[in-house]
Amino acid sequence: MTTHSSSAEPRLPDPIRQRSEFLNSYVVAAEEKVAEPFRGVTSDGNVLPGLYPIRSSGVSTAPILEAACAWLAALSAEQRQQAMFSVDHDHWRRWSNIHPPLLRHGVCLMEATESQRKLAYDLLASGLSAAGFDAAVDVMRLNETVGEMTGRFDEYGEQRYWVSIFGEPSADQPWGWQIDGHHLNLNYFVLGDQVVLSPLFMGSEPVIATEGKYAGTAVFRAEEERGFALMRSLSDDQRIAAIIGDELPHDVFGTGFRDNLILEPQGILFDDLNADQQSGLRAVIETYVNRLRPGHAEIRMEEVVSRLSETRFAWIGDMTDDGVFYYRVQSPVILLEFDHQRGVAFRGTPVSRNHIHTVIRTPNGNDYGRDLLRQHYERYKH
Repeated sequence: MTTHSSSAEPRLPDPIRQRSEFLNSYVVAAEEKVAEPFRGVTSDGNVLPGLYPIRSSGVSTAPILEAACAWLAALSAEQRQQAMFSVDHDHWRRWSNIHPPLLRHGVCLMEATESQRKLAYDLLASGLSAAGFDAAVDVMRLNETVGEMTGRFDEYGEQRYWVSIFGEPSADQPWGWQIDGHHLNLNYFVLGDQVVLSPLFMGSEPVIATEGKYAGTAVFRAEEERGFALMRSLSDDQRIAAIIGDELPHDVFGTGFRDNLILEPQGILFDDLNADQQSGLRAVIETYVNRLRPGHAEIRMEEVVSRLSETRFAWIGDMTDDGVFYYRVQSPVILLEFDHQRGVAFRGTPVSRNHIHTVIRTPNGNDYGRDLLRQHYERYKH
């Protein structure tokens, strides 16, 4: 008779075992990336200096400070301990689009009271424009939709997002906040009246809810339509300059744990576009920049406009009416990416317009406001 040791581990079904192995390797690789000294996104591994001086923006950040203080005041002592980290803590860099609650930190909205959740939404709204806030909330709602469609509420859901505060909220000292979860990863740094909103990862699968609690909710239409319209407006020669490959990338290049990404500038230069096309490229950029709160969005756009002569638009993919594609806008001060994805929640489905990833990065060392923080430390000799 065959006997089995009671201490032997049961063999998991292949899909579950493979998924567990993938997640374990993902965590190991992620921690290796976080352990690397932060440099930021660059074109060749070298950071261009002097792009982000400390200076007054003239736009008050008092509403953001008030919203953060109100949320913290509503937490229990235990929750505040979970939520608060030093301003230079590596948890900034542990945001992840992956849906199981790996590497998460902070207070989970699912475990918060209704009043605490409302105050967290107030914090989100304080840093964004109305359009940016709506986009973020709709991403969260569509995360509920995918839970309804798959039945996997252990992975998906509207409140499966974690909120953290970095540093002590202050009118003149550096601090910031983060919202982290599947398809919404928002990093917000504040120094005086300056702000940095990046990395900002937003995605969704599906991008339109056709049924369920949030039927009719849709995201990323402007991002998709404006990028597509710009590419369709190019001449044959211009398209040759813009197209950088044949095969769509697996994900946006600036996704989680790619803080030190080296990304060669490719695509067509802004100066090689005609006036209408230049307006189209500016419209693409504004779609992303205008997720930021009014006043600060205009300042950020001025920063981007100052580098338009070094700005490139790059494309991979189809140009038919229902084609799938990837595009990016890259300059020394901004990286924007848009990518159609294969099915993940709905495994086995091909790349389609029903799964989209987008990301905003601030190259040359100022993601998470790191360059501003560096200058602040140098100025005040921390």
